[in-house]
Amino acid sequence: MSATDASTAPASAPAATAARLTGLVTALRAHGFGIGTGETVDAGHALEAVGFTDRERVREALAATLLHGEGQRPVFDRVFDLYFPLGRTTATETYEDTAADLATLRDRLAEALTAGDGNALDRLAAEAVGGFGGFGSGPESDGWSSYQTLSRLRPETLLARVRERLRAAPGQEDPEFTERLLDDEIRRRIEAFRERVRTEARRRVSERQGRDLVARRAVAGTADSVDFLLAGRAQLDELRRTVRPLARKLATRLAARRCRASRGEIDLRRTLRSSLSTGGVPVRPVLRRRPPRRPELVLLCDVSGSVAGFAQFTMLLVQALHDQFSRVRVFAFVNRVDEVTGLIARGSADPAGLGDRILAEAELTGWHGQSDYGTALGEFADRYVEALGPRTVVFVLGDARTNGSDPNLAALKRIGDRARRVHWLNPEQPSLWGTGDSVAPAYAGLVDMRPCRNARQLGALIGRLLPV
Repeated sequence: MSATDASTAPASAPAATAARLTGLVTALRAHGFGIGTGETVDAGHALEAVGFTDRERVREALAATLLHGEGQRPVFDRVFDLYFPLGRTTATETYEDTAADLATLRDRLAEALTAGDGNALDRLAAEAVGGFGGFGSGPESDGWSSYQTLSRLRPETLLARVRERLRAAPGQEDPEFTERLLDDEIRRRIEAFRERVRTEARRRVSERQGRDLVARRAVAGTADSVDFLLAGRAQLDELRRTVRPLARKLATRLAARRCRASRGEIDLRRTLRSSLSTGGVPVRPVLRRRPPRRPELVLLCDVSGSVAGFAQFTMLLVQALHDQFSRVRVFAFVNRVDEVTGLIARGSADPAGLGDRILAEAELTGWHGQSDYGTALGEFADRYVEALGPRTVVFVLGDARTNGSDPNLAALKRIGDRARRVHWLNPEQPSLWGTGDSVAPAYAGLVDMRPCRNARQLGALIGRLLPV
């Protein structure tokens, strides 16, 4: 067993192995991974087969038995590093957080990046966090920060230095067309070192606070579990890439529900009449067949501020499901309402630019740029009343924050009276409903309002609430 894998040695005992494995599985389940008992048992058998002499073989064995998709791998790797950490690296240098020590560490880091030496980068990550990442002065406040470490070390600024060293290496050619490839490789090595620093900081924090707590709070989840209101641009881009797979899954669910519903309910009168031939025993129930028809769907979306990402993702998801409905119409608003059904259909090829296109081409604002639910609901009820009917299901997407304006409850009641059903999906947590300028409780008294904070919740709600 190598020195870097020494930390996995205690797990060779059956009890310790079981504890680490069940802890890993519990942490992954907390991040939304669907891991059953059978898969956990398979993971235990895999550990018996590969042993503990090679930490990376342990990682791959557990990934192969526990994961259901490539998108889960980044979260799995971070949690794995907590429950099966790299062995403590004996620091070859100690630092006092001075400019000279920082320069020394940066020189050694440039050498390791040039050589692509993984073991050296592991040691340097441990030394960097130990020397420059500590904060707090008391036993209850001491901690380790990867952000503080990377802010001091600034490894991204070493790109030019590493490039020059690679160019100067013996036998290295420098054709012009390989410049970008060389820079991309250096950036990849730098990002891999940054991840080593983050892993080392989490490991040190977990020693003080416990693996389970750190795995829940300090490891970012998959894109579909990120709060819509907190998602950054990169996370929203990743979410948009999941629209098509999620739509296919939901379409399959809807088709199955429609198939079951098409059988209809039991017609008691006809069933009893047909049972006369069997002495009154209803051997063959007679079903009341449903006419083959598909419902209509209307989306009414607030596209202002932080809720815009939530609305855009839902628009794209519903557009991908349009074949499941007889008609889909999409309306967007800030303080005025405009139909954007055509923009959504054309925007499926460029989902990242959908929001800008809606704001540029649709008339969504009047005399100010703040959301006004009362005015928007009233305008929708007046101008687009023909979009509503007994087969129409309306989804309202927004946080119900009116910026102090009249909520116009009468307009929402008119919409609810004409439509088959109205569902309101609110990206805010229920504890915030009714605080500040939120009138969510008032709207919830008229229509069915549900919290919908991430893509996972949205998929579950769409699959359950969409009509068949």
